[in-house]
Amino acid sequence: MGKGRLEAFSDGVIAIIITIMVLELRPPEGSEPGLLVRLVPIVSSYVLSFVLIGIYWNNHHHLLHTVKHVSAGILWSNLHLLFWLSLVPFVTGWMGENHFAEWPVAIYGVVMLMAGVAYYILSRAIIRHHGPESTLRTAVGSDEKGVASVVLYGLAIGLAFFNRWASLALYVAVAVMWLVPDKRIERVMNEHH
Repeated sequence: MGKGRLEAFSDGVIAIIITIMVLELRPPEGSEPGLLVRLVPIVSSYVLSFVLIGIYWNNHHHLLHTVKHVSAGILWSNLHLLFWLSLVPFVTGWMGENHFAEWPVAIYGVVMLMAGVAYYILSRAIIRHHGPESTLRTAVGSDEKGVASVVLYGLAIGLAFFNRWASLALYVAVAVMWLVPDKRIERVMNEHH
């Protein structure tokens, strides 16, 4: 099976996720600029989540460039990733509305951790389907960056109950680590062409 439907469906779901997040932003009731201060936690959590979803979309795009054909395992692994990403609007809103309280910050981390695990599973499904000499396997190797992200999310979850700001700093650190699209895949793809 070709990968076109998988790409189109994934792009559509990610677009809907971002749309849901932005629709959750409500303007203040009143026209005084001081009322905007109350929205700082809500807008901050939105910005963090928008960047993280954007990173997933960008890297997912690069990931799928390595796919020649799709298997059932790849389809289900992709759905698994989209499931966890679909929960991001909920945890984003909960975290922002509650001014970064411990439980919402921790649960936000659980969703991001599971999205990271799901992305890892998807990449392994692609490698398994295309073989050990596949473009993706050559590009990511043992995927230290992906493993480091999952470890940082795990640390941030536990840290949320002791220092939620340090926990949030780890979420931002993961975003910064991935902000530049994964050049490993581009490099290997260019070498093969």
